[in-house]
Amino acid sequence: QLHLVESGGGLVQPGGSLTLSCAASEFTLTYYTWGWFRQAPGADYEGVSCISVEDGNTYYADSMKDRFTITRDNAKNTVYLQMNSLRPEDTAVYYCNAETPPLNIEGSTVNYWGQGTQVTVSS
Repeated sequence: QLHLVESGGGLVQPGGSLTLSCAASEFTLTYYTWGWFRQAPGADYEGVSCISVEDGNTYYADSMKDRFTITRDNAKNTVYLQMNSLRPEDTAVYYCNAETPPLNIEGSTVNYWGQGTQVTVSS
């Protein structure tokens, strides 16, 4: 079973930067679609960014475009989320996610989640 561990969260002032890391227990990063999600207090989970397993393209939620960057280092088994120009509304617990390709004809997949890392943007 894939095991994910996030790190890099913390307290940062508005306009500051943080880099989140997601360390995976397997040397098969290219097998999964990788994504970052977040959950703000009292809110639903929100998709932040992902890297497609099919073509390696990256995708971002509109409010994170041009501020966040998702990357993958296969040699280190680690996925990163570089966050710049942080805003108070970016305050949330950030979760790393890995999704397998479809495993059967019905298209079922398996999702793995990290434990989350807190990001707080405040002056």
